[in-house]
Amino acid sequence: MESYLKENFEVEPKNPTEEALKKWRSAVWLVKNPRRRFRMVADLAKRAAAEKKRKRIQEKIRIALYVQKAALYFIDNLSRCEKLSEEVVKAGYDIEPKDLAHIVQSHNNKTYDFHGGLQGIARKIKVSLRDGVLSSDISKRQQIFGYNKFDEKPPRVLWMFIWDALQDMTLIILMVCAVISVGVGIATEGWPKGMYDGMGIILCILLVVVVTAVSDYKQSLQFKDLDKEKKNIIIQVTRDGTRKKVSIYDLVVGDIVHLSIGDQVPADGIFIDGYSLAVDEASLSGESEPVKVDIKKPFLLSGTKVQDGSGKMLVTAVGMNTQWGKLMVTLSEGGDDETPLQVKLNGVATIIGKIGLAFAVLTFFVLTTRYILMKIIHNEMGKWYMNDGLELLNYFAIAVTILVVAVPEGLPLAVTLSLAFAMKKLMKDRALVRYLSACETMGSATCICTDKTGTLTTNHMVVTRLWVAGETKDIKSKEKFKSSVSEKVLLVLLQSVFLNTNSEIVKDETGKSNIIGSPTETALLEFGLLFQGNYNQEIKNMKIIKVEPFNSVKKKMSVLVSASNGKLRAFCKGASEIILNMCDKIITEDGSIVEMSEKQRKAITDVINGFACEALRTICLAFTDLENGSTSDNNIDSNNNEIPESNYTIIAVVGIKDPVRPGVKEAVKTCLDAGIMVRMVTGDNINTAKAIAKECGILTADGLAIEGPVFREKSDNQLRDIVPRLQVMARSLPLDKHKLVTFLRNEMKEVVAVTGDGTNDAPALHEADIGLAMGIAGTEVAKENADVVIMDDNFKTIVVVARWGRAVYINIQKFVQFQLTVNVVALMTNFVSACTSGSAPLTAVQLLWVNMIMDTLGALALATEPPHDGLMKRPPIGRDVNFITKIMWRNIIGQSIYQLTVLGVLQFNGKSLLNLNGPDSTSVLNTMIFNTFVFCQVFNEINSRDMEKINVIEGIFDSWVFMLVMVCTVTFQIIIVELLGTFASTVPLSWPLWFASVLMGAVSLPVGAILKCISVESSKHHGAVKQHDGYEPLPRGPDMA
Repeated sequence: MESYLKENFEVEPKNPTEEALKKWRSAVWLVKNPRRRFRMVADLAKRAAAEKKRKRIQEKIRIALYVQKAALYFIDNLSRCEKLSEEVVKAGYDIEPKDLAHIVQSHNNKTYDFHGGLQGIARKIKVSLRDGVLSSDISKRQQIFGYNKFDEKPPRVLWMFIWDALQDMTLIILMVCAVISVGVGIATEGWPKGMYDGMGIILCILLVVVVTAVSDYKQSLQFKDLDKEKKNIIIQVTRDGTRKKVSIYDLVVGDIVHLSIGDQVPADGIFIDGYSLAVDEASLSGESEPVKVDIKKPFLLSGTKVQDGSGKMLVTAVGMNTQWGKLMVTLSEGGDDETPLQVKLNGVATIIGKIGLAFAVLTFFVLTTRYILMKIIHNEMGKWYMNDGLELLNYFAIAVTILVVAVPEGLPLAVTLSLAFAMKKLMKDRALVRYLSACETMGSATCICTDKTGTLTTNHMVVTRLWVAGETKDIKSKEKFKSSVSEKVLLVLLQSVFLNTNSEIVKDETGKSNIIGSPTETALLEFGLLFQGNYNQEIKNMKIIKVEPFNSVKKKMSVLVSASNGKLRAFCKGASEIILNMCDKIITEDGSIVEMSEKQRKAITDVINGFACEALRTICLAFTDLENGSTSDNNIDSNNNEIPESNYTIIAVVGIKDPVRPGVKEAVKTCLDAGIMVRMVTGDNINTAKAIAKECGILTADGLAIEGPVFREKSDNQLRDIVPRLQVMARSLPLDKHKLVTFLRNEMKEVVAVTGDGTNDAPALHEADIGLAMGIAGTEVAKENADVVIMDDNFKTIVVVARWGRAVYINIQKFVQFQLTVNVVALMTNFVSACTSGSAPLTAVQLLWVNMIMDTLGALALATEPPHDGLMKRPPIGRDVNFITKIMWRNIIGQSIYQLTVLGVLQFNGKSLLNLNGPDSTSVLNTMIFNTFVFCQVFNEINSRDMEKINVIEGIFDSWVFMLVMVCTVTFQIIIVELLGTFASTVPLSWPLWFASVLMGAVSLPVGAILKCISVESSKHHGAVKQHDGYEPLPRGPDMA
């Protein structure tokens, strides 16, 4: 079975090939209900059509942007903008929404100038470029200019799922048989006795359909909520004169949006101001070259990504009035790729379906042959009555019902049920799963490459130590620090803090000052605000000319400013070693500048290392005056003034404390116990990284810490020696992270999860088996390339995702074990009975009820079990594992033998054993067999809660879904036996017989315990994962029960 599955039903969890997707579809055979089976599977035909449509739209956009004829646009817009609709006039605006949207989409400067440029458009849409829109105007703007939402297919209602469930081929055949049975029965036995058998089947089919449809409908609602959350982006805007965070869905025309590196442009708009702003329009137009945006080229398009710089924009079009809106409609066409488990279970369902079909045909053949032979023996071949036709129809119905039970249509859908449940729970635990397959893959993770700042640490930073003018100072008292530093030095220090920053100090609704920006810059600004008052004017007199924002490659940020006397000064800050290498001078206590000696350089290096060893993040601040630069002509061109890369004067080395998050050390230990190695990959100083890694329990005595520049120079052979021991990589570039991830996956065959927050982390996130983007510190580019978004940026949440990933895989295995056991027993019982006695003990109605127990209800009970601590005390699931393990086969075969033995004894010796006499003894026996069979499944469902542990009751009350399914199953079984006998071919049982049925079912529990004591060779995946953390493989098997 496993070789067949690997050959035909194997797909990559991430970016599977078109060929692999087509291959498994062609291998699927005997699908009862394609509409339901493939509802959560990508529609390749629709996807291809959507791709063509998307390319056509992109080509139109590209032509509009790059091959346009400005004169035609000008004439077109000149004629259009004269007419205002009554609705627009009444709302008080002076421009039509379509005209406003067309200005940006056409990139036409003449039309833009015709409307008065930025100021003119702002006046026409009644917005202040300083204060933004008023909250009271939002609903009016949404009515006139539209909502920032894209057209989506209306959600499917419950009756559509009922209709899908009714498309089951075998159920349709059964309904036809039932209708014929009702007709023939009434004709032969009269009303109402003749319609009971057929009506029983119809009612049971309706019950199956409704339960299935409700389960599918609830599942679809969960996916819809998750999909909405995936597309929700938080935007920084200015409204009512203050900076606010709003959902992308709440954005309106007239909003002032703040953009920085890695952000997605949330709507069409016009550039207001900013520095070095460049956007990537590849997602919209297909053009890969970044486009610079400034006052001369002010147009920004929705859906593009900020590649460099920062700025503000005025929103001019939202939702379906943008080109991105039209493109987004095509993005959802065709659905998401199916997960590897879904594909594998389609393969399992195909194999079981073939076996089931063979048994169904054989059962019908045996029953029919026996019936004909009996007529021959009694010389009745020439006499055929309606009852004979009804009997043969009943045989056919039983054969079809065997097929219903045998083809586990719900098997692949159990995966989506389990994943939907896990994803909903993970949302509550602050993890947003963007792709279904990521939840599965996380259960196989053998290595987590994690960032330090914000993930292992709290990301709440405070300046605690400072080296300035040759002295190290503790920041405890404002007055003490101020008295120890000269006015001149403090002024330069504060200029560096307040001018060389990407953060902003803004006022909220209460008038309180808030800092919006990265935690590092927030810490520096909070420090600066202690002393700003006396120097506020001197800082305001300096004008920023050019900004080079911080990026993870250069590890520095620079700014060029002009003083009131026209002289230029450059400030630089960033990684201490890098900035120190750019400096050749030092500022003294009295504020004078002197050449830096080698002794002073070494002393500063020692200070940096000393701060780092105390687990402080070190930032170096420096400046230089440009002797030849001047702005006296008042004609500043930032392109002509390059920010220097050397000859700086060092101002200060800042030590910033970022404490380790509570619970991280325990979470790291949990990972190590689970066979998952944790590696820290950070841009920080190596001493800081080592100190934090030791505190977290990542860096061990025999572990290796290395710097990025050293790592990238190593050959593949050298990497094979060092990577197994590599636990910390400091001063790393995003390319180093990408190289490490690629090497771990391709050479070491690890299943790698990697965290990232910056735009440059996108390649590593995309390359990893599981990309984990940070929800707070992460850019939109990082989130778009990730599989999971960690909403609270906490390492503990990553461990929770790993727990749920393992739970999903194990839960599906439990469900498959349970379903295969029911399949084997139901098929063999009816087949053997048909061969020996000429009748099937389980009727069509009873088999339909059994099918619902093992399919929809079984999936609900077993596929939604929450994870337990034991999951993180076993090795990860390997890449190439046998899905149905030897442990599962042991349990399936053992339980099947027990159940078949019990049912066989009842079938052949039941009357004498149970002392059944009288005319209804056969009906009582058949009811007893059916009741015992159902209770065997109920207790086997409990048995299946753990495939290896003897104690299967532990934690049973933690899963309310499991308990609810158990109660519902038993309750309805009592109703079927005691009250619905007319339809279900059952008779009420006495209390001793009820007790005997439950007791025989309950024996499944001790049988399961005995089976788990039988040692089997460990599953392939137990040894498939080679550990690189120095830990011995974890003990497994029944001895751990």
